[in-house]
Amino acid sequence: MKEKTKIAVIGMGYVGIPAAALLADVDGFEVIGIQRRSKRSGWKIEALNRGECPILNEPELPELIRRVVLEKKTFRVTDDTEVLRDMNYILIDVQTPTDKETHQPLYKSLREVSAVVGQKMKDGAVVIVESTVAPGTTENIVKPILEENSGKTCGKDFYLVFAYERVMVGRLINNIVNYPRVIGGVTEECTKKGLWLYKHIVKEKLIPVSATTAEVAKVVENTYRDVQIAFANEVALACEALHADFNDVRKCVNSLPFNSNAYRDLHLPGAGVGGHCLPKDPWLLKFGVDTYGKIKVPFEVIVKARMRNDQMPLHMLELAEAAAKKAGIDIKNAKLAILGASFLENSEDTRNSPTEAFVKLLEERKIKWAIHDPYVRQREFPYPLSKNLEEIIRDADILLIFVKHKDYYALEPQWLKERMKHPIIIDGRDVINLEKFRKNGFVAFGVGKPNY
Repeated sequence: MKEKTKIAVIGMGYVGIPAAALLADVDGFEVIGIQRRSKRSGWKIEALNRGECPILNEPELPELIRRVVLEKKTFRVTDDTEVLRDMNYILIDVQTPTDKETHQPLYKSLREVSAVVGQKMKDGAVVIVESTVAPGTTENIVKPILEENSGKTCGKDFYLVFAYERVMVGRLINNIVNYPRVIGGVTEECTKKGLWLYKHIVKEKLIPVSATTAEVAKVVENTYRDVQIAFANEVALACEALHADFNDVRKCVNSLPFNSNAYRDLHLPGAGVGGHCLPKDPWLLKFGVDTYGKIKVPFEVIVKARMRNDQMPLHMLELAEAAAKKAGIDIKNAKLAILGASFLENSEDTRNSPTEAFVKLLEERKIKWAIHDPYVRQREFPYPLSKNLEEIIRDADILLIFVKHKDYYALEPQWLKERMKHPIIIDGRDVINLEKFRKNGFVAFGVGKPNY
């Protein structure tokens, strides 16, 4: 009987859970998830071992988890790192945030996990970093920690790979299976080991490169999108200034056909950019170049684009102030009702939520607020939430839409007007028809709209 391939996945989050479940569904694979019993995430251990999916609104994943846990019994989760001693493959899927002030990468979890893996991995083990890191991290941080703690040599006694994910909340399984996968080994043999594993779960092509090339590609993917969104946000401000509608401008720009001309894809503006990746990956790219690069790169475009996106919650406050002034009320004495706490529509994911940044601005100015979100769990957000929409909007002076949850598209002017103290609405995600609300007596402003 052929010996089973044993795989450990460290970190049961948005990357680790779907990766572990997909690998556990491969015949001949046995997977163990490793999760700390932290106050915030420790509950996932028991939930997953019961065959339950901890992530809401995720197609295919609940059924897959049930199958590999309860039927095939090829996936279980533990907090015991001793299991690493028997693993053929070890995937590292821990969070790698950046400091909100200095923008330096915070590698505490990555360093700790790498040390534990080094102490316990067996000869021939393949370690794969899936967490997003600054270019140069795999070779200059992870590799030395593994070698120092194991006494082993990379490329000879163990193998090290950087293979980044391209997941998006709401499409976790689809993106892992149906998107090309970049596999970056520290040596050619390391790359081959990574290619062998991922060919079992990825239907699209596998792209073999060096570890550093893969690290650069990952952060550049997200940095490129961040810059595109920043451009859209700046154009939206220009539209507001010139009394034009961004949607009309976008329709014109994106009408250019793809033939002899370069294709135009003007993105959408909004109340801010959140998520785990886009707010930090530009800083990771800069840090990698600043730390390991051979020449100095100014990063003027990328840094200013990141700053533009960070300023959008402040712009929402500026729109609220302008709308309040038009309505003849003092925003300092107003109650603001905020719709949406997640960073993405129809999701409970609150990582780097623009709403959180907005509330901090309100707290600094001592402006009263309340937040509604139909999906976010209270333990995932640092500020009080309610799932009762009527409770939040009752006697509110200003309503602000921060997330385009499907629930908010049904908002009707008359229903809101009967419950709010003042009919003022700020749309940060192009959810409502502003003209419809204006005709019903609202002061209605929106990002990229002719408001003034």
